[in-house]
Amino acid sequence: MSSCHNPSSRTSLLPDPTIAPPRPAGTRDIIVAIVGPPNAGKSTLFNRLTGLHQKVANFPGVTVEQRTGRAKLKGEQEVFLVDLPGVYSLHPRAEDEQVTHDVLKGQRPEFPKPDAVILILDSTNLGRHLVLAAPILSLGLPTLILLNMADDLALRGGKVDVAALSSELGCPVALISAAKGTGLDRIQQFLLGTAARLNAPPTRIELPVLQDVPKCRQWAAAVGTRASYRAPAPPLWTRRLDAIFLHPVAGPFIFVAVVVAVFQSIFSWAQPIMDGLQWVVLWSGHWMQTVLPDSPWRSLLVDGIWGGVGSVLVFLPQILLLFFFIGVLEDSGYLARAALIADRTMARFGLQGKSFIPLLSAYACAVPAIMSTRVIENKRDRMATIMIAPLMTCSARLPVYTLIIAAFVPNIPILRGVLSLPAAAMLGMYLLGFAAAVLIARLLKSTVLQSKQTSFMMEMPPYRWPTWHSLSLRLLDRAKVFLHRAGTVILCVAVVLWVLAHLPLHNGQAPDLEHSFAGMVGKAIEPLIKPLGFNWKIGIGLITSLFAREVIVGTLGTIYGIEGDEQSTNWSTGIQHALRHDLSAAGAVALLVFFAFAMQCFSTLAVVKRETGGWKWPAFQFSYMLVLAYSGSWASFHLVNFLLR
Repeated sequence: MSSCHNPSSRTSLLPDPTIAPPRPAGTRDIIVAIVGPPNAGKSTLFNRLTGLHQKVANFPGVTVEQRTGRAKLKGEQEVFLVDLPGVYSLHPRAEDEQVTHDVLKGQRPEFPKPDAVILILDSTNLGRHLVLAAPILSLGLPTLILLNMADDLALRGGKVDVAALSSELGCPVALISAAKGTGLDRIQQFLLGTAARLNAPPTRIELPVLQDVPKCRQWAAAVGTRASYRAPAPPLWTRRLDAIFLHPVAGPFIFVAVVVAVFQSIFSWAQPIMDGLQWVVLWSGHWMQTVLPDSPWRSLLVDGIWGGVGSVLVFLPQILLLFFFIGVLEDSGYLARAALIADRTMARFGLQGKSFIPLLSAYACAVPAIMSTRVIENKRDRMATIMIAPLMTCSARLPVYTLIIAAFVPNIPILRGVLSLPAAAMLGMYLLGFAAAVLIARLLKSTVLQSKQTSFMMEMPPYRWPTWHSLSLRLLDRAKVFLHRAGTVILCVAVVLWVLAHLPLHNGQAPDLEHSFAGMVGKAIEPLIKPLGFNWKIGIGLITSLFAREVIVGTLGTIYGIEGDEQSTNWSTGIQHALRHDLSAAGAVALLVFFAFAMQCFSTLAVVKRETGGWKWPAFQFSYMLVLAYSGSWASFHLVNFLLR
């Protein structure tokens, strides 16, 4: 993890709230906190000022920890900017709000109190957001108030007298558009003058008692009136689309249709790109085979490293296409409506709509999803969400599902050509994970995590056109994450597996795979997994996939590359052919079910341990998911065998 005091880097990301920029002896680092209500544009502004490519979504709860980065000012001067979780007040109810409260109050010993504050508010919703100005100004810190989405305010007929509002609040106020980058000069002026203002007494204004919410609302309304604030007219298309998307009957059906379309597109649109990438990987493997002399090092490079890593890389287009569609739905504002629709269903299983946001994040990765549960005020609801988040089908499962489905499910159209059978199978795996998650949640909420049902409120953003800039940054970020895992975890596992597959030496020669150390490990666990329809080769893959689920694809690529001449054909086709030889149809279904339920990610367990404060809950989570995976696979294997008789 990089430190924000790395002189070679302009920016850095600190996802752990226990890590903060210390102030070196003899220097005076200026720390400016960016704070505001959820969905006001904090992270968008933070990215523009620091260059960090954070994920920015159109629903609350994306920023759940403080993130810091260096902002370069005119000349050589720099300041630290801290992007804090969104809050509506400084009276914390959830753990993400507690982070903001503690940092602003200087109550985190490991993090210095900020020297100044940038408060960003949605100018189109100023009547509600201005309430936050009272507790922020009462901190007595130099404050700049930014009214974001100024372009939207003017377009929809709203207005505000910035000079009058600045006079009322006793601090500078500016209209900006963080998304378009307009009006940001005032921020530079504020940051440049922050050091000089540190020694000046803040302007005092009469503020209501901080915890007196009605008085804060009355004060905000009076300030807005004196500043001639006129709220913009609600967007016409937002009202029309909400009448459709939030309809109690049509809304859920539309959501299902969107999901089906996404999965069909993943298979149909990504395949040509995957074929091209497979050709590149195959050609490069042949080239290395040709130019390198015959030696163990060539075998390590071609069969071990390139056979393991390359067989995973070909699935990158599918993963990026999935995140492209998720990004479009997020940035457009549709997924905020999906959370509201989901609240009706999730309430029946003891959860609330706020759990939808972390569970949605889990489709990317369970690690940030578990951290984003901090937006849930009820601790038992939060714990239940943490326990089921890894059951959601993360992107690491996508290569595994694609490989097995392509090997055993014929590519034929169904539903009059609307959907292909492989896409339906993939959709079924996503639904299986979701169904298991809500059923486990219901069981937990009715036993060890019982609590009263809490209400769910969410501020609906207007619909907006997603920008290519935002989408491209999101895809670039996901590509970096995927390639980083391929270049670290998968690479390391491929090397270790190759070594174990070539030891112990007999008369200076490597043994066959079955009698190697790797084969011995697979043979040792084969009696445990044979009732599921798995052989020792699959067993090796199950062990290596504990580090990361997608590692099994690279493991099988390495195993079958060592065992046979799979480099002579398309790698994916070769692995699929080998899988059909080693697995029956029932065994393939059992393997899919096993990966749907098993906890095969050490990183997730480490984050759960950190978030829950001990190993009790991670141990429980690993155990129940392993039991669920084994029993589900056993039942699936025998059921399919019975049906195929």
